[in-house]
Amino acid sequence: MTATALLDVETARARVLAAVALLPAQTVPLSAALGRVLVADVRAGGDVPPFTNSAMDGFAIQAAPAGRRLRVAGESRAGTPSPVAVTGDTAVRISTGAMLPEGADAVIMVERTDEHEDGTVTLEADVAPGQNVRGAGEDMRAGTVVLRAGTTIDAAAVGIAAGAHAGALACARRPRVAVLSTGDELVPPGSALGPGQIHNSNALTLVALATEAGGEALLPVHVPDSAAATRAAIAAALEHADVLVLSGGVSVGPHDHVKGALEACGVDEDFWRVALRPGKPTWFGTRGEQLVFGLPGNPVSAMVTFLLFVRPALRALQGADPAARRVQAPLAEAVPRNEGRDELVRIHFDDAGHAALTGPQGSHVLTSMRGADGLARIPAGPGELAAGTPVEIELLR
Repeated sequence: MTATALLDVETARARVLAAVALLPAQTVPLSAALGRVLVADVRAGGDVPPFTNSAMDGFAIQAAPAGRRLRVAGESRAGTPSPVAVTGDTAVRISTGAMLPEGADAVIMVERTDEHEDGTVTLEADVAPGQNVRGAGEDMRAGTVVLRAGTTIDAAAVGIAAGAHAGALACARRPRVAVLSTGDELVPPGSALGPGQIHNSNALTLVALATEAGGEALLPVHVPDSAAATRAAIAAALEHADVLVLSGGVSVGPHDHVKGALEACGVDEDFWRVALRPGKPTWFGTRGEQLVFGLPGNPVSAMVTFLLFVRPALRALQGADPAARRVQAPLAEAVPRNEGRDELVRIHFDDAGHAALTGPQGSHVLTSMRGADGLARIPAGPGELAAGTPVEIELLR
């Protein structure tokens, strides 16, 4: 493939998403649904709240002016409604969340009252109808959709589903993600380094990214620079994975065995090489409905290409919206341009809302990803983009 045949990022991403088939649904207990993606709408099984109740600790009354003195006739507690109705001459002590007694149309907070030893209470403020009252169905109405298919379940959604009477949810199965990192130079994190060796940061980084994207990441496997070992590792991973992610070995060097091994394992190439810096030698292919990504070995390149191509695929497999969130912001400083490829630079937003570089932008400088808010697109071309130039930013969170 020649340089003129390099795919632009959006075309490459569209081709990845075109290969995605939604994973089957599972019934998931609500207690285990955090981070899962709904494949069916959730409707409220009843009104929430199910009854009119008090927003304050105080007294349930009929609306009245300041100075009115009322007899306290009973109490309504959370979970124990008052059997006594309210009249124009009486009040019922009430707790926050407790059912409003029959006849009452307002609640005065206890701080705005003066209680007397004879069992009466004087209102110290005017009380209007509906004051400090929460109506039945004010949060959710029975039968209405409260969570849409495609929603990723967060803490608030767990609470909404519980309130809507849902004890379990129909969610897409988590995609199983296998991560293979290639290279004779790699050794496990924490071990001593020999001459020419580096710690294998890519494996655990990619596992973490897959998990954050809702995947079920299998234990990463290190593959030495051997054609036979590469073929065997890929074949084993494809026995179990919906998505296979490899880092390193996808270029054209004498020790880059990934492309040949993928072909030998029946994986069809869709594209190889993208008009992108960092991440040019990105590879994508399929075997049936299995998705296979060959990512560059440089740590920043691996992270950036995962975020651009693998994360949207993992979201789409679960029925979530794969589209990236984008904003525009002016550059905080001048940034050099690459004449042949668009470049994605790691930025954070400064106090003025400008896009500032996170530090040196080499594809080996993994610390540049820490604290990054987004990837700013620097279009290919000569010279540099001046400080203050608006740029498109793909947000990372």
